[in-house]
Amino acid sequence: MDQIVWGIIGCGNVTEVKSGPAFNKIANSSLAAVMRRDKILAQDYARRHHVKKWYSDADALINDRDVNAIYIATPPDSHEHYTIAAFKAGKPVYVEKPMALNSSEARRMLKASEKYSCKLSIAHYRRAQPRFLEIRKLIRNNSLGEILSAEIKLFQSPTPGVADTWRVNPTISGGGLFHDLAPHQLDLMLYFFGKPKSVKGNSFNRGKNYQADDFVTADIIFENNVQFKGTWDFTVTPEKEYDLCEIKGTKGTLRFPIFTDGCQLILEGQSKDLHYPPIPHVQQPMIEQVVNYFLNKGPNPCSASEALIVMEMMDQVCGYIR
Repeated sequence: MDQIVWGIIGCGNVTEVKSGPAFNKIANSSLAAVMRRDKILAQDYARRHHVKKWYSDADALINDRDVNAIYIATPPDSHEHYTIAAFKAGKPVYVEKPMALNSSEARRMLKASEKYSCKLSIAHYRRAQPRFLEIRKLIRNNSLGEILSAEIKLFQSPTPGVADTWRVNPTISGGGLFHDLAPHQLDLMLYFFGKPKSVKGNSFNRGKNYQADDFVTADIIFENNVQFKGTWDFTVTPEKEYDLCEIKGTKGTLRFPIFTDGCQLILEGQSKDLHYPPIPHVQQPMIEQVVNYFLNKGPNPCSASEALIVMEMMDQVCGYIR
């Protein structure tokens, strides 16, 4: 195989700009087919993005002979099912985060990858972006000295209409907005600091705006005794919204948001802002690495075993027993 020909299962909003167009902008990669249960929306997506084939049935797309790799961009409750179906057809999978509803499903997906000898990559795409690669480099080359602690605070006000979406329906998403957003954040901590040694946390429904928990705290110790604290509050008023990760070392500090641009490096009392050009399709750097991995030209940029650790951390923080 010298060309990855993609089929997308679930051509919804996330694929419009973040990921979908990137499949045709990468060497040795093309998008041949898309699927959505609503055939009118599937046909409309294919027309607007100049995709030759569209389906309203996932099995038909998976078994399309022109498609040799599957991107799953559906809600988490169907990730396991579609991943294993693709493996049975002998096709590698790139699946959206969170990897699954919970760590039990994620573990079964990993085992299925091994059983069917099919490659599996997870869309924790920030680890392939220049800003986070530079942050990781600063940590790994000892620019900050010995890393002492990391803290994440994400405060968001309730979005009108969010209560009616699948993102806060635990049977579809696995939890609430924590399950939608924290996978990116916790994966970066794993990417920066290594595996967790201990994980504790709490979650509860403070705002009563929907059935999922909307306030989460985490206390995690990563390798080399890096102490991490996280707070996710989705009940604040708009003026109190906040997105910050702060990493402290013996020589300096890094401060940056995760869901918007920017990074501040503080060394010896001197502050320096680091700037990175915007990425039109934010998943493109990750998809490029996935394509190379599927073509045996590079390592897996985010393996199922790594994503499983993120799912396990989330389960432990929220008090789920899997």
